[in-house]
Amino acid sequence: MPNNVMTGADVQSGPTNTVTPTAADKQEQKRLKEVAAARSGVKRPGDRVFEILSYSSAVIITVMIALIGIFLIWQAIPALRVNEGGFWGFLTYGGPWDTAVTTAMAFGIPTFLANTVLISVVALIIAMPVALGIAIFLSNYAPARLVKPLGYLVDMLAAVPSIVYGLWGWQVLGPKLGVVYEWLNTHFGGFFLFATYDNSPSFGTGRNIFTGGVVLAVMILPIIAATTREVFVQTPRGQIESALALGATRWEVVRMTVLPFGMSGYISGSMLGLGRALGETMALYMVVSPLTDFRFTLFDGGTTFATAIALAAAEFSDETRAGAYIAAGLVLFVLTFVVNAIARSVVKNK
Repeated sequence: MPNNVMTGADVQSGPTNTVTPTAADKQEQKRLKEVAAARSGVKRPGDRVFEILSYSSAVIITVMIALIGIFLIWQAIPALRVNEGGFWGFLTYGGPWDTAVTTAMAFGIPTFLANTVLISVVALIIAMPVALGIAIFLSNYAPARLVKPLGYLVDMLAAVPSIVYGLWGWQVLGPKLGVVYEWLNTHFGGFFLFATYDNSPSFGTGRNIFTGGVVLAVMILPIIAATTREVFVQTPRGQIESALALGATRWEVVRMTVLPFGMSGYISGSMLGLGRALGETMALYMVVSPLTDFRFTLFDGGTTFATAIALAAAEFSDETRAGAYIAAGLVLFVLTFVVNAIARSVVKNK
């Protein structure tokens, strides 16, 4: 028999080849088992713990918001009962607050509401275009090495304490803008927004609604800019490259592609900034002179919901007097909640 021919015994006794699974194979098998378990509805202990924690967190947040609302309503009811005109008078009375006699008080929110809205609108008018320009520059024009440093600088504005902004507006910004206010009043004083009255704050101090709006604009600027920039950078790259391939300039790409895609983020960021402005207290407390009247001019002082509550802190020893300001706080709570809900709905619908 030739030497190269193997017998049956040789075949049976020859070595067998076995494949040893590698670490990658074991990892893949483990992943497939997890996927199969997930599809079959089987939950591991870790999944159950995480699910319980997630639901608990959602319930806690909801309960906290509900408890805050219930507390505000409960504390406001005694004051509203003795208010002249009751709840309707609270919504319509625009005169000075009279809470000296707790059995017959007269207070209402129209003046606070008007001042709060006017200052916030001034802040939005100033902050929105500046924030839009910052977002466009950082997402489309800025060199790559400058995007992060400049983005950090803008975000750092949100970390500055309110009292620092108040000091800056009171000691620096207000007096410096006095020349601008005087020029506007001289040339456009016939227009109600730039009119002055006998008890209007001095232009030298600049402690008016205009200055308060400028300070608020700086404070909400990082919120609007950061939100808008995050949406702009998510513009599909294919759309941008297609526009460039068709010969569009950089500005045309921004106008026809980036802005339409990110408009919802811009609007929602502005609404979030508005929510921040509505509740600001310390900066406006220092920058805007308190005034109980509202005459629809930017050169007057004014009292917002938040500053009115802060100014009346000495009255909180009496529950009924405190209830009048808690009722104002309830309106601010609802107003802020509605504004933020609108911002969230804009993003969700997009």
